[in-house]
Amino acid sequence: MASTKQFVGNSTPRIEGELKVSGQAKYAVDITLPGMLWGRLLRSPIAAGKIKRIDISKAAALSGVRAIATGADCSGLKIGRRLYDMPLLADGEVRFIGEKVAAVAADSEEVAEEALNLIEVEYDESEPLFDPVEALGAGAKMVHPDVVNYKGLPKPLAGPTNEFVYYTWKKGDIETGFRQADIVVENTFTTPVVHHGYIEPHSAVVSVAADGSAEIWCCSKVPYAIREQVGNALQIPHEKLVVNPCYIGGDFGGKGDFMDVAVVYLLSKKAGKPVKLVMDYDEELIAGNPRHASIIKVKTGLKKDGTIVAHHMDFIFDSGAYGAFKPNAFLAGPHGSAGPYKIPHCLIEEHMVYTNKVPCGHMRSPGDPQGFFANESQLDMIAKKLGMDPLKFRQKNLMHDGDVDPIGEEVGYIKSEETLKKALEDSGYNRPKGKNVGRGVAFVQWMANGGIGTVALTLDDKGIVTISSAVADQGAGTYTVLSEIVAEELKMPLSQVRMHQLNTQEGVKDTGVGGSRATRVYGNAGYEAALKAVDAIKQAAASQFNVPADQIVLAKGAVLHPRMERKLSFAELVKANGAPIRVEATYDNNKKVHEASMCVQIAEVSVDPATGQVELKKFTSTHNGGTVLNPLMHQGQIEGGAMTGIGYALMEQVIINDGKVVTANFGEYKIPTIKDVPVFKSSMTESLKGAGPYSSMPIGETSNVPTAAAIANAVEDACGVRITSLPITAEKIYAALHGAK
Repeated sequence: MASTKQFVGNSTPRIEGELKVSGQAKYAVDITLPGMLWGRLLRSPIAAGKIKRIDISKAAALSGVRAIATGADCSGLKIGRRLYDMPLLADGEVRFIGEKVAAVAADSEEVAEEALNLIEVEYDESEPLFDPVEALGAGAKMVHPDVVNYKGLPKPLAGPTNEFVYYTWKKGDIETGFRQADIVVENTFTTPVVHHGYIEPHSAVVSVAADGSAEIWCCSKVPYAIREQVGNALQIPHEKLVVNPCYIGGDFGGKGDFMDVAVVYLLSKKAGKPVKLVMDYDEELIAGNPRHASIIKVKTGLKKDGTIVAHHMDFIFDSGAYGAFKPNAFLAGPHGSAGPYKIPHCLIEEHMVYTNKVPCGHMRSPGDPQGFFANESQLDMIAKKLGMDPLKFRQKNLMHDGDVDPIGEEVGYIKSEETLKKALEDSGYNRPKGKNVGRGVAFVQWMANGGIGTVALTLDDKGIVTISSAVADQGAGTYTVLSEIVAEELKMPLSQVRMHQLNTQEGVKDTGVGGSRATRVYGNAGYEAALKAVDAIKQAAASQFNVPADQIVLAKGAVLHPRMERKLSFAELVKANGAPIRVEATYDNNKKVHEASMCVQIAEVSVDPATGQVELKKFTSTHNGGTVLNPLMHQGQIEGGAMTGIGYALMEQVIINDGKVVTANFGEYKIPTIKDVPVFKSSMTESLKGAGPYSSMPIGETSNVPTAAAIANAVEDACGVRITSLPITAEKIYAALHGAK
């Protein structure tokens, strides 16, 4: 859709791009302070056990060591995003291989590393619990015997249990639905732990003052949440902690937690100097906050004509040793995983379970890729059982505008058929296929999240508008979108717009970035601020020209009175006004939107029956959403999300053997490279239905959700075997075709 606006709807460059490519952009790892020390962490080599003894005397005697912290320094203190179940340092017990046991601050990283080797720890090892199904069983060992007393549980627990969260979403009566069914189809799907693969590892710098207040620099997209989590854990008033802005070197959901900030605080306080700690990438893979592994049972009841009457999805998520990395302690993704289908009776259950493995957190659309892989695979398997075409089966059950979704929410706008029609055209779905070539389809509907965000604008006597906000740009281009909106409404060159990220002391508390909410929340706040600025500029000009404000026109960074042929540049106006013009706006809306951003993906693969090798030949991602604010960045989100989904489908897996992550580097942990990019076709149909500025809709997460299912469906179409566990590897296909050997 061609834009009639100057900036909005056009591919303007990233405003921070030059800073990033020139090395001027400051990331947490770039922060250097006078007298700064380096921190390193000693991690547990066992998955479960008590700490009998820690001897730090040899490490403390090493020249250059300035501080050492152990669990004794923070006993009883716990941290979390919502659920406070993770000790800052192992508090007499370890629960996974890689857990933080001790921390050292020294004059250099080398000295700190040497000191770690001098710390003696004696463990009383116990039998670990690795299987989440076993963890749910009666008589299973309790990973957290004291879980009932933890702060932040979404619901109270009746007693000690490894299932620390149980959630349901439902509509109708599931048993009634299954009694009405002529056919019932049941299948189980599994997905592995995967890592975000961002370029920048977690890093933090903390400088603690004598009064306990602190300056913090870390790669976080939720600075106010960091302040709150660290303050609560350390029992420090939040206002004594100032989280300073840093650029973020990749997020994909992984930069929303506290990670090591509280431990770095402890080291800085003990040493009396600033401390920097940067995780090695092997630490990221063994102790980061990856995507949850899952076991998903799907049971569907149908009429003989293919009408779905009952649908039950039962999720078991392996949380690993802690739930601290999840903003709600559970994953919201399952609630929409029954898809854009009309189902009268539906039950979705989520079990979040402790095991002695790496703790999991949030990754791009948390819970959705797992659920949609299961659901969209199940639908193809049902179609095959019914002898129906998988597309016709879906179309029979698809939601349309105004229908109620599987968990009882009305969706006013969805455009499912229209998106499918375009996807079929774009992909050539109905064209003849070669031997061993298959095509698969999968759907997702996504509805925007809300939040709170504040944006201020200041027009100065140089004619520059500065956008001030605490919002972080995690890499998606939030600053660029805000700049476009302001330049558009103020009718001024983009080159005269600046972005200034505020620290947590200067800004207004907000919900931060995540869940595809940034453009809705901060874009709307920026838009409202821009309208206020336009009004204030016109009032100032009216005063100078001695005319009514409604006669003032803005154009090219100036104010005009067309009839009087008078003109002042913004710089001249502010000088005449005697003070900068400043406005502020807050967007505060946490309501879920009932217009769906729709995506249909079609994969085309070839499978070598002799080896099981899959080649993704072509991939189509077709979207129906709101106004596109910046086509280049929007396209980047679609392509990046799809590649995330392709990696999830075909190769990515954090392999854990006896609790130990064995894929602890990018030689072993495979992510897609440029050679894995298929022929890629995407398209976007725009509407005026979105909750964002100019009726925009979210795009950051949709394109990675249905990808794995589309590929799994294409693989079965190509070679006749169904892979129900990710990743879909040549070994699995070969074994299915020829029998395991």
